[in-house]
Amino acid sequence: MSFAGVSVVSAGSMPQGSAMIYSGSSAASRDSWYHLLVVEGYSRFKDTPTGVLIKGCSFQAGGHRWAMKLYPNGCVPDDAGFVSVYLFLDQADVARHVMLHLQFSLIDEADKQEPARIRAIKPCAFSGAGPSRIWGRRRFIKWEDLEKSGHLKDDCFTIRCDSITAEAADAPLIEVPSSNISKHLSHLLMTKVGADVMFEVGPETFVAHRCVLASRSPVFMAQLFGPMKEGTMASAVQIQDMEQNVFKALLSFVYTDLMPEMEVEGADVITWLRHLLAAADRFDLQRLKSMCEERLSKHIDLSSVTATLGLAAQHHCHGLKEACLEFLKVQSPEDLRGVMATSDWEHIAATDHSVLNELIAKLASKL
Repeated sequence: MSFAGVSVVSAGSMPQGSAMIYSGSSAASRDSWYHLLVVEGYSRFKDTPTGVLIKGCSFQAGGHRWAMKLYPNGCVPDDAGFVSVYLFLDQADVARHVMLHLQFSLIDEADKQEPARIRAIKPCAFSGAGPSRIWGRRRFIKWEDLEKSGHLKDDCFTIRCDSITAEAADAPLIEVPSSNISKHLSHLLMTKVGADVMFEVGPETFVAHRCVLASRSPVFMAQLFGPMKEGTMASAVQIQDMEQNVFKALLSFVYTDLMPEMEVEGADVITWLRHLLAAADRFDLQRLKSMCEERLSKHIDLSSVTATLGLAAQHHCHGLKEACLEFLKVQSPEDLRGVMATSDWEHIAATDHSVLNELIAKLASKL
């Protein structure tokens, strides 16, 4: 098995999301190769919020360009406390699927790196576009398991990615196209063909398809098909206390199941995400709510943490609340006093007593 280089990511000496790489042989075998990802400063990586990505630099192996991606605290709130690791096909100009048997292991787990064992793993089909560009392990290892093992040495650990090209017989004879239902439904929303319900949001009107809305949201189901059903093309449903661009984004998610494109920039992004999270909670769209939590967790700073924490408490966003408390945990005493002197903090402490208790527990764990 050919050596395809080493990526080194360090919490202390580099900004998040960057890495340095020591390349191996440029002639790494097309059939089998391995790459090492060295993680330095593990104890500091533990303060990384969920959803923050650290990407190794690109390397060549097997005739293609790759990169390893690491989420030190999980890629989604449900995976907090786990290390998530992925292999990414770092090029778009790939005409056919690249079929690989893929195995991730810690550097001294030699039994997992045996070719026979790797070939027994179902091959992954990498493509140059869409979600098939990346494959990996959401829950590669739990923090507490890593700390109890002998793999963590001098605050560092190394992940090995082994790849063996799947045999031709393993490749499917018939290639099934990727799902494009979201594209079709998005076109249906845009063209308004067959629309049978109208909404008024401020001065703007939106038309949609009640069956699509009801299938996605129990709130829309009750509103449009329940005993008190309302809304036709002649009599619009009134949506109160919501911005037009937020409702437009909510409809986009309903039809596509994808995070809507933001039509705002700068500081307005945080406000827009907060309003969209509240709208997702209002219509019981849990996936969209989690998406907003994940995005907001990347925008936590001293000026926004109390407002974000208040939002998380109001809408029962456990992951976002945890990210805010983890951020406060590592602040200086002076900065903490400044945060706790704000009216927003006083309101949070008065309405959700658990926040203060949880913060005290986190601060105590530092001692």
